[in-house]
Amino acid sequence: MKIAFYGSSLVSAYWNGAATYYRGLLRALAQKGYDITFYEPDVYDRQKNRDIDPPEWCKVVVYDGTVDALKRVTAEASQADVVVKTSGVGFEDDLLLAEVLRNARPDALKIFWDVDAPATLAELRAHADHPLRKALTELDLVLTYGGGDPVVDAYRALGAADCIPIYNALDPETHHPVAANPRFNADLGFLGNRLPDREARVEHFFLEPATHLPQQTFLLGGSGWHDKLMSPNVNFIGHVSTRDHNAFNVTPKAVLNISRASMAENGFSPATRVFEAAGAGACLITDYWEGIELFLKPDEEVLVARDGQDVIDIMAGLDADKARQIGERALARVLAEHTYAHRAGDVDAIFRNHPNTRREAAE
Repeated sequence: MKIAFYGSSLVSAYWNGAATYYRGLLRALAQKGYDITFYEPDVYDRQKNRDIDPPEWCKVVVYDGTVDALKRVTAEASQADVVVKTSGVGFEDDLLLAEVLRNARPDALKIFWDVDAPATLAELRAHADHPLRKALTELDLVLTYGGGDPVVDAYRALGAADCIPIYNALDPETHHPVAANPRFNADLGFLGNRLPDREARVEHFFLEPATHLPQQTFLLGGSGWHDKLMSPNVNFIGHVSTRDHNAFNVTPKAVLNISRASMAENGFSPATRVFEAAGAGACLITDYWEGIELFLKPDEEVLVARDGQDVIDIMAGLDADKARQIGERALARVLAEHTYAHRAGDVDAIFRNHPNTRREAAE
């Protein structure tokens, strides 16, 4: 079965948080026999900041950030059995969706894959004439990065034929335990770019606790924080390449996950970082969001903080042995239940059981 997948980028995680998600899922689907082509625009300097080469398991087509190039690559949607357009591609998203739908075969399975459902749904609610809102009746299915019932119900109410969450997971080939790296020594580490929807929560859950725990060291990685006021015990190291994420996760005594506000409000949306950290065997502290117990068991496989004071209390009482045990249990849990092989099994069942693909198989 051929998949034409139109997304932000597979070969670069530069300002592209969905890269790990795409790589893990598509590799696992390729292992199930799918023939996948990933189409990505050359925008936002991503091609200058590649962190992987085009993989053997997926053909990557990079097109210029022009309308003519967009129309050339969307014409190839006619060759696919499953056609996917994701949210947040970053170049002419509305036109891209329209051209994908125009070129897809009538019998192809047509999917919108939303990797930021809270933001997308906010746009749809604000604009009754939004092109995606109108296109929902032409799509066969909406798949989402997360969100649970609030997101599913919202998409169905807007006219989607169906909406199914496909959650983040672990790719054991890329995220796994490694040796500690002295560059990342700290008591608590946080890795994330500075975003308007997360900055206040980073202040509350990370920067403020640092001021109350002056004898502990805090490590901040990510872009955009260079002019942020921080206490002296915060070591800001800037952008951290994906190749160093495992070492970043395993070296500090604990690492912190802080959801964007919209993701926390919707719940059931574990960030990629949750599984990256667990897969490396890190002791993870996460802010609270509804549904976390479906993925990791609080107090045994993950530590949960509802506010900055909880972070202070956790760090004040966390010793190295307890942190190591939590990380080991988290690693065992995600390997047993939450790898991209598990998620790909779900996606494969969805594809093969859909009326369009069942009809194709019968023919």
